Amino acid sequence: MKVLGIDPGTAVLGYGVVESSPGRPARLVECGILETRARDPLPARLRIIHDGIRALLARHRPDAMAVESVFYARNVRTTMVMSHGRGVVLLAGEEAGVSISEYSPAMIKKAVVGRGAAVKPQVGYMVAQLLRLRSAPEPADAADGVAIALAHLLLARRATGASRALVGAR
Repeated sequence: MKVLGIDPGTAVLGYGVVESSPGRPARLVECGILETRARDPLPARLRIIHDGIRALLARHRPDAMAVESVFYARNVRTTMVMSHGRGVVLLAGEEAGVSISEYSPAMIKKAVVGRGAAVKPQVGYMVAQLLRLRSAPEPADAADGVAIALAHLLLARRATGASRALVGAR
């Protein structure tokens, strides 16, 4: 299974593509960031994000896309602008016909680190450990995108294992 993980943002959006197959450890395919300029109008920035996600989806053809769900910032404007960014990411995934899952920041941290209140350096460290990398992906937004893809894979494995256990119990 190949998963595109997205850490949405309108200034910097982090992404990671992680692939896993039965009997093999997960591997990092690609990660990075999409950046927009703060002085550009919001519609232009959203277009850059949408086009960038569409390009990633076309290049990698993932089986699933995992996106961090909205969190509430103290500043309402920040929350609204973030929501616009998430919207174009979700639209690009829907246009590509890819399965989309959304995870809260706490759920992602719990899946990858083991506790929902983990800090960014802990998440980066565990991403590097799980993928057998020498160091965490840079910048931190890219590491977050990878963590979101990993969380999807880990949670899917747990769900599959649980369903197999139930089938075996019959």
